Amino acid sequence: MTFEHKPVLLEETVESLNIKPDGIYVDGTLGGGGHGEEVLSRLKGGRLIGLDQDEDAILAAGKRLSPFGEKAVLVRSNYENFEQVLDSLDIGKVDGIYLDLGVSSYQLDTAERGFTYKEEDAPLDMRMDQTSTKTARDLVNTLGEEELCRILWDYGEERFGRNIARNIVRERENKPIETAGELVGIIRDSIPKKMQAAKGHPAKRTFQALRIEVNQELAVLERSLDAMIRRLKPGGRLSVITFHSLEDRIVKNKFRENERPCHCPKQFPVCVCGKVSMGRVVTPKPVLPSKEETEENKRAKSAKLRVFERTEKKDEKA
Repeated sequence: MTFEHKPVLLEETVESLNIKPDGIYVDGTLGGGGHGEEVLSRLKGGRLIGLDQDEDAILAAGKRLSPFGEKAVLVRSNYENFEQVLDSLDIGKVDGIYLDLGVSSYQLDTAERGFTYKEEDAPLDMRMDQTSTKTARDLVNTLGEEELCRILWDYGEERFGRNIARNIVRERENKPIETAGELVGIIRDSIPKKMQAAKGHPAKRTFQALRIEVNQELAVLERSLDAMIRRLKPGGRLSVITFHSLEDRIVKNKFRENERPCHCPKQFPVCVCGKVSMGRVVTPKPVLPSKEETEENKRAKSAKLRVFERTEKKDEKA
């Protein structure tokens, strides 16, 4: 299958970066190169550093962005390693960074990648980086009931997580759980029938939770945002597209902490903690896709874009 992924909030994201023709930009989640192509089209002497941990994405984006030649530098790596990548390219601070989080259309639609709950024979894989050793199959067949329950609640907000975890542990005593269809069957048996059609497919939250755990998505996001803001030049921007409340909450809180880091009690007349603002939140409320976009691309429905702009500290030079 061809790597296809329709970029969400394309114009809004690229416009939010305030592209400079000679600037250096980092695409931390390159995917099929949709956002990257638009950024590169606005560069003259600048460069785009594109990162993705999925080999299929790097290959597809490489073909799409090949007309831009050396302006596009593509590296197979998780975006949490962006500083090492920049250091290896002898790049200091950059003019903008952007992330399009979540799973790509290609990953969802390619059954053998194991992200989908719609194909009964799909393996329980869910690895974005296929060199990684831990799969969703490993989780459902080895983790204890308490840990499974925690993952389903923390990452899927699955209210029936306890039932699902208990039934997973019981079923795997008979045989390993190998396919999406087997897991979906367990999930359906764990959720009251009247609740199964309440919020989409009953397996949606469980598969999301397992995918997040396999790829450590929230932990990577939490670890990366502060470093990304520090690596921006004054006036540089960090733009992040999220697709569910857990991601969005992390981005919102991190941006707020970087804008107002002071921890001094409110009654203190002056700040004594020494923490200095790194910049400003450009989007007090997230940018949402238009009605036209959500009608054209159903996967855009839950997308939210938040933007942070770096400012220069008095004791720091770009």
